[in-house]
Amino acid sequence: MANCDIYNLEKKKMGTIDLKDQIFAAPIKDHLFHEVTVWQLAKRRRGTAATKERSDVRGGGRKPWRQKGTGRARAGTSRSPLWRGGGTTFGPHPRSYDYPLPKKVRAAALRSALSLRLQEGKLLLLDAFPVAEIKTKAFIKAMEGLGIKNALVVTNGEEFNLEQSARNVPGVKVLQYSGINVLDILAHEHLIILKPAIEKIEERLKG
Repeated sequence: MANCDIYNLEKKKMGTIDLKDQIFAAPIKDHLFHEVTVWQLAKRRRGTAATKERSDVRGGGRKPWRQKGTGRARAGTSRSPLWRGGGTTFGPHPRSYDYPLPKKVRAAALRSALSLRLQEGKLLLLDAFPVAEIKTKAFIKAMEGLGIKNALVVTNGEEFNLEQSARNVPGVKVLQYSGINVLDILAHEHLIILKPAIEKIEERLKG
């Protein structure tokens, strides 16, 4: 098992913890990072782009001119895609970009991302991140004390004061352990995990 130190906000060592090799010493697989990241970004797409086809455009019910004898091309409606103000041919319609991805692939990618941050020395374990009140300035000061500007902070459960204090800080995101994901880990330079969340993350990924 990998042995990792636990610190407090003053960067003082508070103890050590054994991390499961299955989760924090897994093989680094770049292709899984790509596969899961593309899947996550696809799920986030709103898919609300829409255009009107000729049947959706208002007007155009009357035939513009008679079929023959005018010297002009035949036309049945002024809402043809060939006309200005007409409908769109094969335009986008609201849709979901989500697609299934096996749970084993997602779990393997997450284990790989956690292992990557540990190997890089950019995984920091904190015994706690106490925030008495919602104060962005106090949160920034605490992060400066840790020497970290860009990080994903993973908590054991709902930490309302911490989440609210960090929400306007650029480069920082606070997530509960249940929401930890590959995209957010890779999008931030450092990964900070509170000690109580370690056991729950290992329990989630042990399969």
